[in-house]
Amino acid sequence: MSMKYAAAYLMAVLAGKDSPSAADIQKILESVEAEYDASIAEKLVSELEGKTIHEVIAAGKEKLKGFGGGGGGGVVVAAVGGGGGGGGGAAA
Repeated sequence: MSMKYAAAYLMAVLAGKDSPSAADIQKILESVEAEYDASIAEKLVSELEGKTIHEVIAAGKEKLKGFGGGGGGGVVVAAVGGGGGGGGGAAA
């Protein structure tokens, strides 16, 4: 599934639709002249049927916690000798 279907679904939710339909997704995608495949939209809608998007996002966040990730801090780069410009010297 392309992210455009999920994005269109979320846009419909933001527009006030609690349970967007495949037709809502189609209307959004066609408004930006994107290709539309009814079977993909219908599958997305059927998988999210009976769920609020907030519940789906919260469940996804919980699953992502198991991935760990980053948190190691930034890389420190030290300047190494050599005559790079840097100013600070008196003009001759």
